[in-house]
Amino acid sequence: MPSTTDSTRRGFLQTMGAGPSVALLGGAGQAQPAAAGKFTPVDLSAFFNSSPREFGKDLSDWQRRDLEGIPAGNQQLRGVPFLLGTGGDKASWLVVRTQRVDVPLPRQDASYVCLAQFCDWFEPDSIKPGEEDVNKVGERLADAVLVYADGSEEAGPIRRRFEVNSPSTSWGQLSFAAQPHRADGASRLTDPLEQGTDWGELQTVVQDRAYGNGTLWLWALANPHPDRPLKALSLRGAGGPLVVCGLTLFHGREHPLRYGRLSLYRITLPEGGAEEKDRWQASADLGVVARTYTLGEFQAERWLSAPDAGIGERQQPPKGSRHLYLEVTAAADATLSLRDTRSGRTYQFDLSRAVSGQEVPATESGARIEVLEPHKVWLHGRVTDAASGRPTPVRLAFRSREGRYIPPYGHRTEINAGWFQDYGADVKLMDSSFAYVDGTFQVELPVGEVFLEYTKGLEYNPVRRRLNIQPGQRELNLEVSRFTDLRNQGWMTADTHVHFLSPSTAVLEGQAEGLNLVNLLAAQWADLFTNVGDLSHGPLTSSDGETTVWVGTENRQHLLGHLGLLGGHGEPVFPMSASGPSESYLGDPVWTSLADWTDSCRKREGLVVAVHFPYPIAELAADMVLGKIDAVEIYPYGDYFNTLRLRDWYRYLNCGYRVPCVGGTDKMGAYMPVGANRTYAHVGKEPCNFANWAKAVRSGNTFATTGPLLLLQVDGRVPGEEITMSNAGGTLQVRVEARGFVPFHKLEVVWNGRVAASREASGGTRELKLEEKLKISGPGWIAARCASRHGPTTGWSLGIQAHTSPVYVRVPGQDLFSAPAASYMLTLVEGARTWVDTLATRPDKERFERVHKTLEEARQHLHGRLHKHGIPH
Repeated sequence: MPSTTDSTRRGFLQTMGAGPSVALLGGAGQAQPAAAGKFTPVDLSAFFNSSPREFGKDLSDWQRRDLEGIPAGNQQLRGVPFLLGTGGDKASWLVVRTQRVDVPLPRQDASYVCLAQFCDWFEPDSIKPGEEDVNKVGERLADAVLVYADGSEEAGPIRRRFEVNSPSTSWGQLSFAAQPHRADGASRLTDPLEQGTDWGELQTVVQDRAYGNGTLWLWALANPHPDRPLKALSLRGAGGPLVVCGLTLFHGREHPLRYGRLSLYRITLPEGGAEEKDRWQASADLGVVARTYTLGEFQAERWLSAPDAGIGERQQPPKGSRHLYLEVTAAADATLSLRDTRSGRTYQFDLSRAVSGQEVPATESGARIEVLEPHKVWLHGRVTDAASGRPTPVRLAFRSREGRYIPPYGHRTEINAGWFQDYGADVKLMDSSFAYVDGTFQVELPVGEVFLEYTKGLEYNPVRRRLNIQPGQRELNLEVSRFTDLRNQGWMTADTHVHFLSPSTAVLEGQAEGLNLVNLLAAQWADLFTNVGDLSHGPLTSSDGETTVWVGTENRQHLLGHLGLLGGHGEPVFPMSASGPSESYLGDPVWTSLADWTDSCRKREGLVVAVHFPYPIAELAADMVLGKIDAVEIYPYGDYFNTLRLRDWYRYLNCGYRVPCVGGTDKMGAYMPVGANRTYAHVGKEPCNFANWAKAVRSGNTFATTGPLLLLQVDGRVPGEEITMSNAGGTLQVRVEARGFVPFHKLEVVWNGRVAASREASGGTRELKLEEKLKISGPGWIAARCASRHGPTTGWSLGIQAHTSPVYVRVPGQDLFSAPAASYMLTLVEGARTWVDTLATRPDKERFERVHKTLEEARQHLHGRLHKHGIPH
């Protein structure tokens, strides 16, 4: 702890600046030189009349512990330097009760006199029954009197909870005119959790330091006559106790403890390297640096004309950038310091000189600063559907002229895209942030050029616009229009697989993404259960009736497989997980097979989906061949359609197992928008509800898509329907139409898993048709698929693709069969049975035998088919 001797104090002054005037930086507790002459700390050691130990001798244990935290020695508190006592047994504090203490001032000029002080404790909540409840808020403890050289005086009261407060306070009892000595700070979403810090606190990206033990209260007494020479500060007790620990003169123009609103600055560095991690360290003496970042390249004209609006984009990290952006809240006289950790040089900026449209140099040549967006307006926005004229939910994003994301009010500036972490109405598509709004919003935008992007699912034209925000503007009216309306053509669109959202937020996001149905799935994740509390409340429907959220379950085993059990009535299918981590808890047995779950779901009139098909790969093969799966959920990953997900589905189709495809996101974080991978099912003229959508899925007239809208007809038949041909074969007329909000490049017709016809648009197109006559010589299936070279989309790198379910071709007397595919399925069934017998934690005998029964039935079924076709096995 620093000594309070004169030599130490002189050393402190000399270190921080020449002569009696010093300038300090203390935004984060770091001592760095600032503008000379800003502060003059006053040595009060000659007036100290009490040690902390003496002051606390008659106090309670907790009060003495509170006093132990009072800062001591040479300190910078909220950027203001103070010469404090050493504490302990030495006289370190000036305790004012009824006496008068006149402190000569070393300089006659000061705009504010800053005191670091505290008073005794008073807790209204601690009043005992029968005791007088005296409200001491505003109790006058002393007067602070500015004494001028001409003999005149200006007095101000020092009152409890106004100019001073106790060393610790209950929540909600901060001072009205004084600040605690600990300044608030900023954090990052990626910061490590410190001991005693909750994960939730980290999400605020703010360090609120107002409360704590051992607090000194900083009060800045304004000098109403800064043109008059000052002589002394007279402290005149009114009963006290008032404990004064430090005194400093401030020579700036404005209140040193009153920070301005958050402002954006751009610093031009002396050399490239703004993107280098931890190279540049910024702090403000009388303020807080909230954020420091670089921005990737943003070319407005190219961005406006890009063909892939609405899907998000990867931002190329800047290389060799000389621009560093800082968001700072600070007093008017603050100094910003920027330290280059590579060279050791520090650049300082007087923030009062920073202006818009002009770069101001630092005190050390080579760096310049400019304030951006000094003028802003608060707007009430509205987005209407061009056809109805009514407000409609959308996903939108504002960008500054430099490309910085500006969220509407109520939405995050920094979106946490981690698993199970951020579930507000926000989404981050790779490096592009968006907010979901219900058709109305409020936002504060800088005056001048601003860029806007908004979209509404796959049937609307995404919009990118340049706006010119005017001073005094109060409204912003926007419009979104369809390029097609599949709902009016009898189609319903759904996401089969969403997690963690609240049902009401899921409704908003579903509306904004143009979804009619969101299947929100409760699940067990070891000892974590999500959305289980939503199961009993039934579906939630938007006010316009167009979007419904239905809470189902995802039932999971880490090796046997996962199932989406959608839309069941009555009790949910429990348990939702089995067989141990990470799906269920340690030591959980194989309570059930997947087949038991599917049977229970169907009894409840639900729909069974093999989610993120075919993973995990095991028992699912048995359930497919036994006809227990209503649909498979496919994802457009990997090299075009050459993925295990597609190849496995084709294997089942090539063995005659008729299972349609659906699309779902498996959304588990803000990195994924609902409906980014979705299902379209044709319900015709039936009402838009879950039952009719599920019926349409079972019938097989579906397509899964991340963008293109894909319609298939074969001789007038649609997916899910059957065409019967003679043994002689024949020719079928295939007609495919594709439209998209993002250009795509290839359209294909698939016959039994192989491309039978294709059409390509090398430059990309938003509309493509294919008509082809296919010569067919046996049983099989026909489907359509298309893909774009744009993308990928989302943090999971989904491709922009679509795939229809098949139209089936039947030839009497001929069996659609693939021996290699059947052998593959048999191997999976044998693998599942091996795991059950060898490693699985066993349940009771009856349950165990039921699990075995499913696998044995599937094994016998596949053996029978192989035997029928003369395949040894």
